[in-house]
Amino acid sequence: MPSGLAALLDDVAGITKLAAASLDDVTGAAGKAGSKAVGVVVDDTAVTPGYAMGFTPDRELPIVWKIALGSLRNKLLFLLPGAMLLSAFAPWAVTPILMCGGAYLAFEATEKILEAFTPEHEGEAVEDLALSGPELEKQKVSGAIRTDFILSAEIMAIALADVSDKPLGIQAGALALVGVLLTIGVYGVVALIVKMDDIGLHLSRGKVQSLRGFGRGLVKAMPWTMEALTVVGTAAMLWVGGGIIVHGLEKFHLTPVPHWVEGFSHWAGQAPGVGAVTGWLAFALGSAVVGLAIGGVLAGVLHLWHHRKGAAAH
Repeated sequence: MPSGLAALLDDVAGITKLAAASLDDVTGAAGKAGSKAVGVVVDDTAVTPGYAMGFTPDRELPIVWKIALGSLRNKLLFLLPGAMLLSAFAPWAVTPILMCGGAYLAFEATEKILEAFTPEHEGEAVEDLALSGPELEKQKVSGAIRTDFILSAEIMAIALADVSDKPLGIQAGALALVGVLLTIGVYGVVALIVKMDDIGLHLSRGKVQSLRGFGRGLVKAMPWTMEALTVVGTAAMLWVGGGIIVHGLEKFHLTPVPHWVEGFSHWAGQAPGVGAVTGWLAFALGSAVVGLAIGGVLAGVLHLWHHRKGAAAH
């Protein structure tokens, strides 16, 4: 009997070690994969606060919560099973899908840049005003979740490409962990950004003089923060989208553009003392130029198609 109990305990210990090793593999793979998706995460964080702006303070956090739940549903119920099927039956398709996603990110960033130099259309504002509060909230949440689906798909594809050499169980665990942790991180930060002015207003009415000044500073900084997030998000979309395309071209041995970007990065990386920083910045800049070129072509084609379609209608 003791020997049987000892054997059972040995089996339990072995299973525990195996589970711990698998958990370490999942955590390590998730950390490595998640770090590659940081640019898309920055853009997701920069884009989302705009969907909760313009509502009464009591509706801001519920809106963020609804979008976060939609994002989690996108990742775990739709994108994760799709990624596993892709990995099991068509792993060759991961790179082309990534490149399509990179082109989309570059296109979106280019559109934002073009919109910054184009006068706003009053029609959209009038259409928003015609909706009631609940209808407008539903519309904004639906739009945010649709946008999140594209960004989440890119995050999951980037993560999948980085763990594609692992067993399917490790891949699934890593992607699920990446999806949950990034959703919590992104929407936690979004909630703080959305409530920054309310926090500042609360502090500005407090009894501590230093905190009152800090609170007023938060309120005044809010417009600047939103502008900075827009710029950072657009830049992140360009360099991440362009970088994905550069890596994809290199994988398919279409090397002129990748060689140019890598050569520029290598040249900048020779700066004494700060070579690692300047090399990374050079690669990001080169990738952003590629992204802007791809995005410009796609935006030009789309605008030309809309123009011809409008002319045909008239």
